Amino acid sequence: MQTTSASPCVTDPRIGTAPPAPLPAAAPDLPVSGHSPSGDSLSGSPISGPAGVAFFDFDGTLIHGDSLPMFVGEVIGRRRAALALADAIRSAMHRHVRGRGPGRDFPGSVKAIYLKRTLCGLPVADALAAAERMVPRVRWHQPMLDVLTEHRRQGRRVVVATGALDLYMPALLRGLEVDDLLATGMEVVDGTLTGRLGTANCVRRDKADRVTAWIAGNGPVAATWGYGNHPSDLPMLALMHKGEVVRIRR
Repeated sequence: MQTTSASPCVTDPRIGTAPPAPLPAAAPDLPVSGHSPSGDSLSGSPISGPAGVAFFDFDGTLIHGDSLPMFVGEVIGRRRAALALADAIRSAMHRHVRGRGPGRDFPGSVKAIYLKRTLCGLPVADALAAAERMVPRVRWHQPMLDVLTEHRRQGRRVVVATGALDLYMPALLRGLEVDDLLATGMEVVDGTLTGRLGTANCVRRDKADRVTAWIAGNGPVAATWGYGNHPSDLPMLALMHKGEVVRIRR
């Protein structure tokens, strides 16, 4: 969360307009997994050693589905959250047709509008309480939890890099052996959410930028593993020595 002195609940500013840092071309033919690799396959990787770091996406990788609508549902009710999301999609479509979308891309605009309309004016204390109510509702993807555990067993650091909000992610990750969290922050004024983002939306290229900065600031890193869903995490996975696209089988 980012605390500022700006007035809450004012017109959406344009989000994430700064040009991203250049990234390497997407790695071709990333392996696709509907389940976890075994511990043997991890330890048998050509890149190994305790100095390694494993980066995990959250939504659609470590858990089933999208955590943001679940969080908003705990704040305003599940039915209202679903209606608000549908309305945000319609609004984003109309704005993008006119070239006035508030996000860097269409999904980013949907998210910006959705957050503005559902979280503006919410006290941080109420948001944190909603996060606690989410905890028993999350459906974990056990195979990827096993992969995370195996990386930890081999002495590697674990970082979760996600577009989910830093308001609720600490509660959901409680009990997991995670070394760091890269998430999307919300702007806060006087203990209340403005509905605007306080950081770049930690998805796609912005996520890759955050991961790049983390590696630069926490090195030296001898080897990197990455796990995310397709296609939103391909920029991050392209940075890894070993990247894997995760598809959860329903």
